Amino acid sequence: MPTDRTASERVGVLARPPRTDVWLIVLGVSAVSTSAPLIRAAAAPAFAVAFWRNAMASGLLVPFSLLRARAELLGLDSRERRLALFSGVLLALHFATWIPSLSFTSVASSTALVATQPVWAALIARYQGDRVPGFGWAGIWISVVGAALLTGIDLHFSARALTGDVLALVGGFFAAAYVTVGAEVRRSVSTTVYTTVCYATTAVLLLVLILATGTKFTGFPAKTWLAIAGLTIGAQLLGHSVFNRVLKTTSPTVVSIAILFEIVGATVLAALFLDETPRLAALPAAAFIVAGVVMVIKAGERRPSVAGVPAVE
Repeated sequence: MPTDRTASERVGVLARPPRTDVWLIVLGVSAVSTSAPLIRAAAAPAFAVAFWRNAMASGLLVPFSLLRARAELLGLDSRERRLALFSGVLLALHFATWIPSLSFTSVASSTALVATQPVWAALIARYQGDRVPGFGWAGIWISVVGAALLTGIDLHFSARALTGDVLALVGGFFAAAYVTVGAEVRRSVSTTVYTTVCYATTAVLLLVLILATGTKFTGFPAKTWLAIAGLTIGAQLLGHSVFNRVLKTTSPTVVSIAILFEIVGATVLAALFLDETPRLAALPAAAFIVAGVVMVIKAGERRPSVAGVPAVE
């Protein structure tokens, strides 16, 4: 069956997402919110968990793509193939910087700093030539402040902690670059084919990293494998893949802001299933995130964005 390879127009940086995308984003956020509790339950090296969730997803997507989308997969032009591969590299770099940050700085600091993803996404959009109104910037920063309050940011002033903080900050940048490049690929490539190439690339690179660092990635108990399988189905296929689906019609900046709700969802799940009592600042922090998202949406309604040139050629 012939595939429509006509590229769609790039979405404005703060354009209001279609109603269908809103519901898909809710589904995606709900799915990725299970990530932290399942990683805790897995009790395995973080690099190994990151590798297996991408490898297992690829194990499902590769045969499906070869069966249902072989013509599109084999027919990618050089630019589409290069961008899809580059997106996989960026996702691997996100894991390779953010995960080690947890060994150098506090979980709170790492989580709060990687949550700067929407700021990086907006800056990349600005570099592309999109105009981000001041009201939109205010909403982005309010959302990030809400994420910092919710995680209970605890910055330490030591060389070791500073290394971890920088790694987490860079991890947030790579996450923003990943969704930005993904949005460019999705203009002409289907979700299935894009995620197949992206996840497979990420899995291969993480395997190289695991072998280079001597990280254990086999011989886990059944409980760990069940948790990793849950991560694959939930956070990877129903989370990342759904976000990649909406990138065709929703901007990377809006998607990045929406992902901040993962912190809220993870906090609720931790309270329900791990007996972790939320901080006193949890409710106002969540309100900050909601208020920031509403402001961003309102900013998009007030002033249409002007599309610029692609970030990566």
